[in-house]
Amino acid sequence: MRIALLGGTGDIGRGLALRWGRDTDHELLVGSRDPEKARDRAEAYAAELDERGIEADYKGFENAMAADRADVAVLAVPAYHLVDTVEAVAGRLDPGTVLVTPAVGMRRDEDGFHYNRPGAGSVAALAASAKPDDVPLVGAFHNLPAGGLADLDNDFEWDTLVFGEDDDATATVSDLAAEIEGLRPLDAGGIANAPEIEALTPLLINVAMQNEGLQDLGVQFR
Repeated sequence: MRIALLGGTGDIGRGLALRWGRDTDHELLVGSRDPEKARDRAEAYAAELDERGIEADYKGFENAMAADRADVAVLAVPAYHLVDTVEAVAGRLDPGTVLVTPAVGMRRDEDGFHYNRPGAGSVAALAASAKPDDVPLVGAFHNLPAGGLADLDNDFEWDTLVFGEDDDATATVSDLAAEIEGLRPLDAGGIANAPEIEALTPLLINVAMQNEGLQDLGVQFR
């Protein structure tokens, strides 16, 4: 499978790229608005895994080029770039290509981080309104600490909540999540449930900031 990480040079993109590169044999397309930056980062990811004796298949492209080649495209961009990114690649997405959003809108003040709920109701709803009708949207990977995800020496047992309106697309993303060692996907229903899931991320960041040793705080449901 070809997985495009649009904005794959950022924190969550790096973590997913390294984990899928280590744990799977999928072809990974690192996207960026700057194709040279994408190529450089793809080479860096491959080199990092090569040092561990792992051969992984990375290629770097401008975001639209990466989306054009993908079976699954992860919108690994901040919430404020999400709609622009979807609109920039929309014409290059094949019907049925699965679009994945882990984006969360947040603001920060002296008390910490807070969920910045958009007028559409959720960041996922914003993405859904911008995408082509024949491209299914799935939400996943919202509540993962990017640093802990990218640190391949960090063993974890985390859950990720997966939601969407297309059962096949949701199953595809759940399968991809389950291939990452230590990550368990859980079905969280449809996009209407996105606000509750997105709002969990700033809570986790605040708890991690306030408690020593919890900088890589994830969630597990029991």
